Amino acid sequence: MATILLFSSFAILLLLRVPIAVSLIAATTFVFWMDGSFSMWTIPQKIFTSMNSVTLMAIPGFVLAGTIIAKGGIAKYLIECLRSWIGHVSGGLSVVTIVACMFFAAISGSSPATAAAIGSIMIPAMVNAGYSKRYAMGLVASAGTLGILIPPSIPLIVYGVVTEQSIGALFMAGVIPGIGLTICLIIYAIIYARIKGYGKLEKASWSERISSSKKAIWGAFLPVLILGCIYSGATTPTEASIVSSVYAVIISLFVYKERSLQKWKEILNESIGITAMIMLIIAGAMTFSLFMTQEQIPQALAAKMMAMESLDVVLFFVLTAILFFILGMFLESSSIMLITLPLLLPIMITLGINPIHFAIVMIINMEIAQITPPVGLNLFVIGGIAKSKLDEVFKGAFPFIIVMIIYMIIVMAFPELSLWLPNRSV
Repeated sequence: MATILLFSSFAILLLLRVPIAVSLIAATTFVFWMDGSFSMWTIPQKIFTSMNSVTLMAIPGFVLAGTIIAKGGIAKYLIECLRSWIGHVSGGLSVVTIVACMFFAAISGSSPATAAAIGSIMIPAMVNAGYSKRYAMGLVASAGTLGILIPPSIPLIVYGVVTEQSIGALFMAGVIPGIGLTICLIIYAIIYARIKGYGKLEKASWSERISSSKKAIWGAFLPVLILGCIYSGATTPTEASIVSSVYAVIISLFVYKERSLQKWKEILNESIGITAMIMLIIAGAMTFSLFMTQEQIPQALAAKMMAMESLDVVLFFVLTAILFFILGMFLESSSIMLITLPLLLPIMITLGINPIHFAIVMIINMEIAQITPPVGLNLFVIGGIAKSKLDEVFKGAFPFIIVMIIYMIIVMAFPELSLWLPNRSV
């Protein structure tokens, strides 16, 4: 009865458009209050404990770095460099957009931040070059999802905290699948652009290419710095996030000189807002999981699934993919992970599924969720930037969703795509 009341309360609050984090905390608190046998002091203690984590401190660091990069000139010069080298080929601007998203993903760790930073520059450029606006919006929304697959990734940090897996190993697991998905998106984008006969830019001279490359080299070095610090053992992911923020500040202020000290309030406000949203969702989900633990819902669900005679690794992946797709239509990726992982982890262990491999499959599911209505964050971000309706952005992204689903199946079938790099580091 209490479980039905909890989920009913949560659903009602979501329908009333109450923020997800507040809905989670309010629904759980209400059920515990109705129960009467539970100490309400446990809830604030759980909220504090869930956020009192050194590992989670990497989130504000990477969020700040991503915001500085988007607004401090680094993203702009990276895009200019890519345009000078490949903007003249058929479908070249599509490739520039996808590769720019890949680079930005290797810096920010955030999907909406990647879509916003690249979309504000590339959507108008693609439309001016003859691309349809719908296609341009769908491309940026889809390629922007690389922000949570290619390391550093904020959802992978959350996954590591919940499942007690190595953040470094999870980051390494995302490298090959991230590059592979980038290549798949590029192949589709080039074929589609050539079929439609989309325009190309004038070929840049060698002097322009060299000049733009010199300007972009400072930003291009940042992913190398972040991943090099982590994988060499020089820093933890949390320390690397601070290194990336400091580096971004120095490059923005003293190399590109794009921002004065007086304008940094905007960057700090945006970073604080994004970080607060993520941390509050984590607190809410941990409160939600407190109820599930007390009611032993994970154990009961695991027992029922394991009692299915036909349950095997393949069926488990199929069922979880369907579950994530449905949840992704309504919830943000971090919320989905925090709510479902306590339920799924015991089943994963019983079936012998490697948690790191499952993490990458789950992240690709979350990528698809980012561009699935009605709560696909990237759809809202791109719709706001391009001043277009949500359904127009989704129509542009739909073909890329098909590509991503096919790629997710490939990653499911070949675990070595995710595990080869982490295993090599052991």
